[in-house]
Amino acid sequence: METKKIHRPGLDKWSLNAIQENIEIAMKRNVDVENKTWEDGHFIFHNGKITWVDLSRRTIEMEDVFKSFVLKLDGIVDVTALE
Repeated sequence: METKKIHRPGLDKWSLNAIQENIEIAMKRNVDVENKTWEDGHFIFHNGKITWVDLSRRTIEMEDVFKSFVLKLDGIVDVTALE
């Protein structure tokens, strides 16, 4: 079964600012977030706490109860705090 690919959503200045603010707030409050990323025509959801933002590598480091992982900032299309 083949799933239909989705075009990458365009993010305007306001959307990018909202993502940045949500990342900052989640880090300050140390709460779990749901990051929605777009990869190869599909949305992927990642839940966990943001532990580090590396602007030079354009990545964020996250951890959930099982593992730590890294996401590319350029792939993130939405961030929601799970308070």
